[in-house]
Amino acid sequence: MKTSVIITTYNSVDWLRKVLIGYSVQNEIDFELVIADDGSKKETKQLIDLFSSKFKYPIIHVWQEDNGFQKCKILNKAILETHSDYLLFTDGDCIPRKDFIQKHLKHQQKGYFLSGGYFKLPLKSSTTIKDDDIVSQKCFSIYWLIKNGISISFKITKLINNDMFARIMNSTTPTKRTFNGHNSSVFKNDLLAINGFNQNMHYGGLDREVGERLAHSGILSKQIRYDAICLHLHHERGYVDLDKIKSNLAIRRYNLQHRIIRIKNGLVSE
Repeated sequence: MKTSVIITTYNSVDWLRKVLIGYSVQNEIDFELVIADDGSKKETKQLIDLFSSKFKYPIIHVWQEDNGFQKCKILNKAILETHSDYLLFTDGDCIPRKDFIQKHLKHQQKGYFLSGGYFKLPLKSSTTIKDDDIVSQKCFSIYWLIKNGISISFKITKLINNDMFARIMNSTTPTKRTFNGHNSSVFKNDLLAINGFNQNMHYGGLDREVGERLAHSGILSKQIRYDAICLHLHHERGYVDLDKIKSNLAIRRYNLQHRIIRIKNGLVSE
């Protein structure tokens, strides 16, 4: 298969349903879905079983017991269950446009990871989106979104579906080419070389830390935020812990200062 799409989730069945519908209508069908589930209840498994027959390959559900925020741990477990040489990372609250996977595959390049973004929706728009709006792709229409609760701003230009416009914007945007857990892709071997995600990290920059270590290993980054489009559904972040965010920043500062490539508590313990 051409790529493995790793989707993180935690007890968010309504949002994950919309995301899975988005993947069921992708232009590219030669991919597998790997759900990295950080301790959801049985409803998530039931939803995955319902959708599994809609894809070329069965959905792989990687689950671990709920023991607080352990996103890095479940991501590492999910990586080990993939069957492709190329991995695409996203979240269970990000609905992909129908060309999402196609764009990642179009821009993949040896020696690079791809850095995408999202268009963030308010709660009203998030709840308004129905199954048919995803299948028809109405929910990616600027006009439809304005009519259904989003405010007009420059950020809405990310939804313009034009290759030339995307090239210009990707080359001129001041946004850094970071590794983003909601929309990034990388060759599996490059991720294995740095020992995957750092399990010492909690919420707050854990994905960017991966990109920083990839850079230390010689992997460059490519901007595709105007190519690979997904809609980020609104949700609260009850797991935010300011002390752990400070700890994450300290880890990243140390790694940057010492140009750390491979961490000890990752895919394998060293």
